[in-house]
Amino acid sequence: MTGYKAYQGNQVEGAGPLGLVILTYDALYNSLGRARIGAESGDHAFEGEQTGRALEALIELSTSLNVEEGGEVAVSLANLYLYMNERLVAHMCSGSVEGIDEVMTLTLTLRDAWKGLEDRQRMPAATRRPASRMRSQVATASYGY
Repeated sequence: MTGYKAYQGNQVEGAGPLGLVILTYDALYNSLGRARIGAESGDHAFEGEQTGRALEALIELSTSLNVEEGGEVAVSLANLYLYMNERLVAHMCSGSVEGIDEVMTLTLTLRDAWKGLEDRQRMPAATRRPASRMRSQVATASYGY
């Protein structure tokens, strides 16, 4: 195993639930960036491969949702993930980066919201913002389309 592969394995193994969500958003964003390069260069095979990886990350995010505990926010995220999926598929191998760019923007917005939640959980309780404010930020991000 290479040093990089070992590092990746340690990163996943050491991540808590929020960390895994953030790592999945990172994988999604990186795949989208590579798909964009493929689309711009006309390499449809590479674009398709990377878009497929992005779709796998979206599936992982979708299947990890807990609607019973997450309620309205989880339902909103499920709908947003479906929308992101549809945008990628609609523009796949079209020579356009429009769908990729839109999904990249949504991915960054969502990742930042989850990262903020992770950072908030690491803070001492006395300095945290109310949880309802964080939920509204995630909900706002999920309605951003």
